[in-house]
Amino acid sequence: MRKVIGIGETILDIIFQEDQPSIAVPGGSVFNGIVSLARMGVDVRFISETGNDRVGNTILRFMEENHLPTDHVNVFPDGKSPVSLAFLNEKNDAEYIFYKEYPKQRLDVIYPEINEDDIVVFGSYYALNPVLRDKMTELLDLARERKAIVYYDPNFRCSHKDEAMRLTSTIIENLEYADIVRGSIEDFFYMYHLEDVNKIYKDKIEFYCRNFLCTSGDGCISLKCNRLSKDYTVAQVQTLSTIGAGDNFNAGLIYGLLKYGIRYRDLNSLDEAVWDKVIQCGKDFAAEVCGSFSNSISKEFAAAYKER
Repeated sequence: MRKVIGIGETILDIIFQEDQPSIAVPGGSVFNGIVSLARMGVDVRFISETGNDRVGNTILRFMEENHLPTDHVNVFPDGKSPVSLAFLNEKNDAEYIFYKEYPKQRLDVIYPEINEDDIVVFGSYYALNPVLRDKMTELLDLARERKAIVYYDPNFRCSHKDEAMRLTSTIIENLEYADIVRGSIEDFFYMYHLEDVNKIYKDKIEFYCRNFLCTSGDGCISLKCNRLSKDYTVAQVQTLSTIGAGDNFNAGLIYGLLKYGIRYRDLNSLDEAVWDKVIQCGKDFAAEVCGSFSNSISKEFAAAYKER
């Protein structure tokens, strides 16, 4: 059975509406998508770290409740589990404040076994952090050696835009590792000061990775790859929170790769009909998660979707 292996942070998101806290939910960019895949019955592993405190215990318990193994989570004795405050605006998009206190020793974990056609997901600042770089490249080298599909979501936030130049070589290295890159138009604006999808692909992505998807909130989804350049419309939905939208588009796309039996050797020869079906899964997952304060698809949605 093929596995999906994610690496990224775990964090407790405290969500505010009109400056009042509404709910606290475990989160993290890669984590949100991995939880959704676990709810879909996919064999998942997650590599991360959390503190030996109440927040950390909440996250570990949440993982266990969602059949997500905690074997590859480093519970550090010093420092505190990270927390984010997410303030929703009138469009239900979030502005974040992060509180983090990590120890010096990071990510002291044993990696899960990686096999051909497994899918390895990485992204966000976690994939750029110099403190974690050796650990990250160790995993990515293993994924490449084993012919796993590597999926990269830069998820490059405004708070890091002043570091974009300094991080350029690491971003390029991540693009070289990737078999699929999916980012939002905001990511590439903060990274490159570009908003034209064709220019982003031609100038910044294509040389390193041929398969590229760019999302733009409720705007269209652009696909660029060897055989195809296509835009997909996004249905307008009533949103409560858009916090997990991109993360769950990733999860849906990965679920589509598994559902339609797309393997490492197939990636560069997919036709339009297959991409249409895979991207529809991404759209379905993203739309579902926008209708709640959860960072992942609901168990009810997952049960119904599996029957389709």
